[in-house]
Amino acid sequence: MTLAAAAEDRPVTAAIIDGKGYAAGLGERIAEQVSAFSGHTGRVPGLAVVLVGTDPASEVYVRSKGRMARKLGMESFEHVLSEDTSQEDLMALVDRLNADETVDGILVQLPLPRHLDSLAVIKAIDPAKDVDGLHPLNAGYLASGLPGLVSCTPLGCLMLLRSSLGDLSGLDAIVVGRSILVGKPMAQLLLAENCTVTVAHSRTRDLERRVAQADIVVAAVGSPEMIRGEWIKPGATVIDVGTSRVIRDGVTRLVGDVDFAGATTRARAITPVPGGVGPMTIMSLMHNTLLAAFRRAGLAAPELW
Repeated sequence: MTLAAAAEDRPVTAAIIDGKGYAAGLGERIAEQVSAFSGHTGRVPGLAVVLVGTDPASEVYVRSKGRMARKLGMESFEHVLSEDTSQEDLMALVDRLNADETVDGILVQLPLPRHLDSLAVIKAIDPAKDVDGLHPLNAGYLASGLPGLVSCTPLGCLMLLRSSLGDLSGLDAIVVGRSILVGKPMAQLLLAENCTVTVAHSRTRDLERRVAQADIVVAAVGSPEMIRGEWIKPGATVIDVGTSRVIRDGVTRLVGDVDFAGATTRARAITPVPGGVGPMTIMSLMHNTLLAAFRRAGLAAPELW
């Protein structure tokens, strides 16, 4: 179905964008290139993940990253530090990882405990190993259209958009959310795809009207079901980054920033929560680690998507 055809104001059943399936296919291609890298260099790419404290959600996320890295044939170096770790000790660890030739990617799990300066830690990471894409140099490269490492979640969102729509040129896109993790880099990626981009947020006036004009809606505001289904332009493609737990009828449910049930009657395609963007975030991290390894070795990086 073309966008023009889907734009007729009538109910449609949205196609479900299978982030889990796409991530699995990407993982297979990454594993092949890990083997190729090893053949060239005699080693495999290495990912170091640093966790400070014992936040249960962060612990699960760190373990899942390590498992995925090992599954794809990479080395995983996990550093778990106590809640009261000092800024000096954390910065010293980052310095050691920067100097470690077996480490191609460094990710410090956020948020950090309040007594630690997150920005100082991000800026201390070698930009060539900044697989989270948060270093100001990588952010600047993205804004300037230069090759760098891109924040994982927006990169995964772009992969899903391309797989669903193909060429994005000329489409109107709205990004609801302005964080450095998702909103701002997502807008830059869409601009690079020749979209016309609006960046909105929780304080945007007349958000409903702005969403209703968009061919692409990327929801990353962190508010459960804030974007109503009836706001969605018929035929639009919706990427829902949000993940919130809500209790309904005594049952805890996982929902996104978009009213999924309502949006499916209007959208051309939509990501589910869970199973949409989440798997792509971890696989994009693996993609970035592989990319960093090839670049650091002076090898041409493979095209994986």
